[in-house]
Amino acid sequence: MHLAPPDFDRMFHALADATRRDILRRSVDGREGISELAAHYPMSFAAVQKHVAVLEDAGLITKQRDGRRKVIRADREGLRIVRRLLQRYESMWRDRVDRMTAVLADESSDVTHEGDQP
Repeated sequence: MHLAPPDFDRMFHALADATRRDILRRSVDGREGISELAAHYPMSFAAVQKHVAVLEDAGLITKQRDGRRKVIRADREGLRIVRRLLQRYESMWRDRVDRMTAVLADESSDVTHEGDQP
């Protein structure tokens, strides 16, 4: 079985919205259905459903039937994928900042030494 690679653009688009990030946060414990989620936001039920659909399409949440309700749960594998990608970006940027800091320290050292000469 071959799995398609994650769609990072879709994941980050889903996470770019504050309401969707909050829905994702609330879905970690997996107790609320869409109706309960909708009660937290000053928008229509349909608007909350659209936010849920974006998160589901991005692979960040799943909907599961619990009787008549559709319970929203965070997709742990989707969250792991995003976390690993963010960790890679963090590492890359920390390395760049460290290199820039070293370059600036060398330039500062060169300026100091030039000023010491008569």
